[in-house]
Amino acid sequence: QGQLAESGGGSVQAGGSLRLSCAASGFRVNPNCLAWFRQAPGKEREVVARIYIGGEGATYYGDSVKVRFTISQDKAKNTVTLQLSSLKPEDTAIYYCAADPRCWAGATVPYWGQGTQVNVSS
Repeated sequence: QGQLAESGGGSVQAGGSLRLSCAASGFRVNPNCLAWFRQAPGKEREVVARIYIGGEGATYYGDSVKVRFTISQDKAKNTVTLQLSSLKPEDTAIYYCAADPRCWAGATVPYWGQGTQVNVSS
């Protein structure tokens, strides 16, 4: 059974940076599509960034994080990293790593990490 384990997160002041990592393990075949989502209190979960593991590593970013966040891969370690820069208080949320062997083609995402809290103070 595939598992995703997040690390990183924490508290930072506005304008600061954080680095989140997601390690995939236990998959018979490592999923090619991984992503970071986030959920703020009282809001729906939203996609932050997606990456295709393989080739040139095509990426997608949500409008609210473009330019400020960067998603990258380490194929050898089966990890995906999210670099958060120029953080704003509205970035405060629980950040979740997700994986989908079908590359988001289905109605649901089959694999989720446990989540890691990011707090940004003004």
